[in-house]
Amino acid sequence: MSGAGLSARIAEAASRLLSEGSAEVVIGFEQGSIPMRATPCLVTDPSDAGRLVWNAFCANNLAKYLEPGRKAAIVAKGCDSRAIVELVKERRLKRSDIVVIGVPCTGMADPRAIARRFPGLRVTAVEESDGMLVIHGGPGPVSVPLDEVLHAGCRLCAKRNPVVCDIPMGDPVAEIDPGFPDVEAFASLPADERRVRVEAEMAKCIRCYACRSACPLCTCASCFADSSQPQWVGRGAHPEDVMAFHVMRAMHLAGRCVECGACARACPTGVDLSILNRRLASDVSELFGCRAGLDENAPQPLAASSMEDPQDFILDPGRKQE
Repeated sequence: MSGAGLSARIAEAASRLLSEGSAEVVIGFEQGSIPMRATPCLVTDPSDAGRLVWNAFCANNLAKYLEPGRKAAIVAKGCDSRAIVELVKERRLKRSDIVVIGVPCTGMADPRAIARRFPGLRVTAVEESDGMLVIHGGPGPVSVPLDEVLHAGCRLCAKRNPVVCDIPMGDPVAEIDPGFPDVEAFASLPADERRVRVEAEMAKCIRCYACRSACPLCTCASCFADSSQPQWVGRGAHPEDVMAFHVMRAMHLAGRCVECGACARACPTGVDLSILNRRLASDVSELFGCRAGLDENAPQPLAASSMEDPQDFILDPGRKQE
């Protein structure tokens, strides 16, 4: 189904849900003020449902906009739905308060990748057709397959269809979970090269917290980074403070990060946070046999325990694991 066809179906569903009182708000996307941008849109009046759109630039994770106690319908692709699963499991939200309008996703286009593909092109409009983007802005339109200009996170998506869904939109797409080739490639580098790469990424950070603001799982009422008593981490841009903030945040998200890439997309300086988050997701997958957001019935790996868990490290901390 085309983006225009999906947009019309989403608008129709949104209008109906608001009119019958099934939702107080519908969270979706509307066309941004510049080409290649779709911005989050919260619709409360059925007459505004026509503002909702669906296209290859609906990249934000909309689960960020769900509020406890507010009945909401949300347009959710695979990564949005994984975040919803985790938020419900953490009891941040009630599943009964959420109507999921599920949209199968083949990945979102990265405007920066398009700019690299067509340097100097001032894009005025983009059309989509059968997996191709037709881009206007030069003497004549140019085209590029969508899968050649995807966000990096979309190339590594573990679940492209919504994990939970109440109102399906379109036919399911094929799943192509590639695993963790990026993590394996990074781990194969010599230790010095890995350290240099991590330090280079952290050096880009300006501590604007856009990563935290965009993350659907950053839901703490008070963040450790803002605490002054005690002060867990300095607030400046000293390399040690920057490293401490990102490592602590990554550890806090271990087993909870749904790998949507919202943090990396929001970063104004292009810090590749997947270098930390994807490594921890890989470790959790290997050690606990699960990935965040894929199973709404599975216990959270770092919030569950059993008598069969290894406990030698408690009785004899110095003992090496066999």
